[in-house]
Amino acid sequence: MSRMIPNMSAGGLDAHKPAEITRLVRLSGVTKAEMPLLPLITLSILGGAFISFGALFFTQTTSGFADINGALKLMGGIAFSLGLILVVIGGAELFTGNTMIVMAYVDKRITTKALLRNWAVVLVGNGLGCIAVLLLVQGSGLLDGSHGTRAAAIAEAKIALTPLEAFCRGILCNALVCLAVWLAVSARSTLGMILSIVWPVSAFVAIGLEHSIANMYLIPAGALSGAEVSFAALMGNLVPVLLGNIIGGAGIVALAYRLAYGRNLADEHPVPAE
Repeated sequence: MSRMIPNMSAGGLDAHKPAEITRLVRLSGVTKAEMPLLPLITLSILGGAFISFGALFFTQTTSGFADINGALKLMGGIAFSLGLILVVIGGAELFTGNTMIVMAYVDKRITTKALLRNWAVVLVGNGLGCIAVLLLVQGSGLLDGSHGTRAAAIAEAKIALTPLEAFCRGILCNALVCLAVWLAVSARSTLGMILSIVWPVSAFVAIGLEHSIANMYLIPAGALSGAEVSFAALMGNLVPVLLGNIIGGAGIVALAYRLAYGRNLADEHPVPAE
């Protein structure tokens, strides 16, 4: 994810224009698709761990309250933004953001095999990162008390969604997540990147949308806290949310901007053979 962020110009205050963002995101897609396996899986595990930190912060921020009102949801969304801030600025690979690699794919800068390899490795690595943080959280005792009660309530609400609801919320969620990354690419300072990330991410959390990688932490955390979550119920949420996330990131953001700005952009990468 961090490889999408361009070098910052010293003293630059103006944001990159959409056409330039399109070029940078497409070039980053080539870089991501060509990344060697060891750094890719390492950064993917970090990506899952970072999103889990944001989910943990969100759970703690909204725990202990009888009424989860709009203001509290906004606070939780700001807390959850920690995860994507760590991914983008700290440097990690995140499946939901990597759906935008499709821009490089449709321009034939990467092969189908390279696209699917990146998505598969990053998805597995993100899951491993979520599991690692979850085990540490369980061992720490943080799932006891009001935190655990809130974690169980979050998980129960997620598995109660119908597949259609989960799918649609997944589309809307990753449109906002990828717009957060897109805006971060436009920024020329670390502060600009952070502010670009916070508002779209806070919006999707406060609205109640669904992020597949976050759910890899949140639903099992709820199960460990007493929520009745079967494997079928977990998959019943993750599969439609994952598919929705792909459409939201690849279709609504990446392909839409490529259609608007990408036709006349040139770069130095040759077209690979299948």
